[in-house]
Amino acid sequence: MNNKESEKKSAIVPEPESRKPLLRNNYVMMAVAALLIVVGFILMSGSGSTEEAYNPEIFSTRRIVVGPIVSFIGYVFMAVAIIIKPRN
Repeated sequence: MNNKESEKKSAIVPEPESRKPLLRNNYVMMAVAALLIVVGFILMSGSGSTEEAYNPEIFSTRRIVVGPIVSFIGYVFMAVAIIIKPRN
């Protein structure tokens, strides 16, 4: 068998699941983590104060506590989703 034929055969054979760095479960976990991060930023969003009117809503619990915690959990979950190895 010449070199050209061996290259064609190696290109056709799919890579086994055990050799892939991330599997489907990892990608699903990463999508959930990304969704958590986005939800956290949405919880932190809102209108601010202007020179004409003070908005006390900028110091609400949702914007100062809940939003950052949800985003932080999302970032930690993203790291776990990348690092974790699936069970065999």
